[in-house]
Amino acid sequence: MVKLEEVPDEELNAAQPGPTKDEEDEWDTDDESEIFDPEDDDDTLDETLLDRLVALKDIVPPTYRKNLSNAASTGYTWGAKAASFSGNALWVLSTSALLLGVPWALAFSEEQQVQEMEREMRMQQNAQGLLTQGAPTGQTGAAPAL
Repeated sequence: MVKLEEVPDEELNAAQPGPTKDEEDEWDTDDESEIFDPEDDDDTLDETLLDRLVALKDIVPPTYRKNLSNAASTGYTWGAKAASFSGNALWVLSTSALLLGVPWALAFSEEQQVQEMEREMRMQQNAQGLLTQGAPTGQTGAAPAL
């Protein structure tokens, strides 16, 4: 059988450094707090976003800052070149469409009108020819089949 024996821990019962019972009243901070006072929040209202970003400059290591700056400037350069190229391409396409497409559309529309007028004239000539041919000459026509 196993017999258990309790060993007292001397460090657990030893006196710990800190304020004594009499000094605790001096450490009481319930009434006056210096950590946060909502009424003294006026200083943060004057701070702008740019001020906060400048303050973050010291936190970011210089090598990472340089890499980030290079990446941002490269992205800006590529974006500016892409915007310039797309603007030039849009200008070329729109002026080409206006200089070539509008006259072609007008000519095509005019050609359609001429063809329509020719067709109407042919129809009128055919109708007049049928009217002059269909004059009564004494011939009887065949009855239509059902």
